[in-house]
Amino acid sequence: MTSLPEVALLRLAAQWVAGPGAATPAEVVRRLGAVQGQDFPGAVTSIALRTADRRRKDVEVALDDGEIVRSWPMRGTLHVLAAEDLHWMLELLGPRAMAGLAGRRERLDLTGSDAERAREVVTAALTGGGRMQRADLLSAIDDGGVATTGQRGYHLLWFLAQTGTLCLGPTDGAGEQLFVLLDEWVRAPRRLTGEEALGELARRFFLGHGPATVQDLARWAGITLRDARTGLALARPELVALDVDGVEHLLDPATPDRLAACREEAGGLFLLPGFDEFVLGYGDRRAILDPEFAGRIAPGNNGMFRSTVVHGGRIVGTWQWTGRGAKRTVTATPFTSFPDALTTEVLDCAARLP
Repeated sequence: MTSLPEVALLRLAAQWVAGPGAATPAEVVRRLGAVQGQDFPGAVTSIALRTADRRRKDVEVALDDGEIVRSWPMRGTLHVLAAEDLHWMLELLGPRAMAGLAGRRERLDLTGSDAERAREVVTAALTGGGRMQRADLLSAIDDGGVATTGQRGYHLLWFLAQTGTLCLGPTDGAGEQLFVLLDEWVRAPRRLTGEEALGELARRFFLGHGPATVQDLARWAGITLRDARTGLALARPELVALDVDGVEHLLDPATPDRLAACREEAGGLFLLPGFDEFVLGYGDRRAILDPEFAGRIAPGNNGMFRSTVVHGGRIVGTWQWTGRGAKRTVTATPFTSFPDALTTEVLDCAARLP
C-alpha cells in the first residue's frame, strides 16, 4: 500500500516539477494533456519551470510559433495545450461545457442569431492571417450589430472558441495574446473521436498527473465517471496501479524510477504559481494539502487560486510578489510557521523562478 506523502512526491516527479525538465514547452503540455491557463503569466511560469532551461521566452516563442495554444478545451476554462490536440479536445469535451447555454444567453439577453452574427464578423475580420486584440475584436463585433457590453463580449468570444472558430494565438509586443482563426492557426490537427479520444485523454492525464484516480480524471476533464472509466479501460495497458488507502491510483510505470532519481529534490522547496496543475489537477487534494487549509489557497471558494509554497511534497503556505523594480521581493505566508532556514530558501527559490 502506498502512503499519501509518497503520492505527493510521485506527482511532483510525474509532472516534471522535480527531476530533469522537458526539452521544450510543447513536450510539457503534451505530457500533462493540458495546463491550466486562467492566469496567463502564471501559466507561462508553470510551463517554463517544467523545462530544462526554465526560460519564459521559450514558452512565448512556442505560443508565437503556434506549437502550443491557449483556448477553452475543457470545463469552459482556459488551458494551454499542444496545438494539434485542440480540435479533438473541443469536439470531445465542448458539448458538456456548453450545457446550459440557452439559460446563460437568456440572462445576457443574447440569441443564437447574435452568436452567429458575431461568428460572421470575426471570421471576416480575421480571415487571411488576421490577428486582433480582444478589445479590437469586441469593437468589431459591436460595429457588426451585436452589443458586447457587460459579460456579453466574454461569452461570445468563449462560445466562438468553444465551437472551433477562434483560439488565442501569438502575443503582441505588450505580452497580450491575440485572437486568430483556429483553422488557420492550427493547420495539422490530430483527429480523434469517441472512445479513441477518451482513451487518449485518460492516457495523457494519468501519465502526466499520476498517481491519480478515475474520479480525478472526471473532475479534471469535466466528463462523466462513465466516460472516465471508458477512457481508463483503453489507457490501462500503458499504466500501473497503486493501492492508496484502498483506492486505486493509476500512473506512468516510469514515475517511481524517476522519483527514485530525484527524491531529495522532490522533498525540497518549490514555489508554484496560482492555478498550477500540481494543485488544480486533482479533485482530491489530501495528498498535497491539509483540508483544514483549503480555504487559504482559494479564499472564499471563488475559483481564484493563490500561488503556493510546497515543501516535502505538501502545500505549506502561499506567496506573492510585493514591491516593484529593485524593491520587488516575495512575501510568503505559512499556514503555521516556516523554519528560519526555509524562509531564506523561499527568497532564493523566488530568484530562480522563470
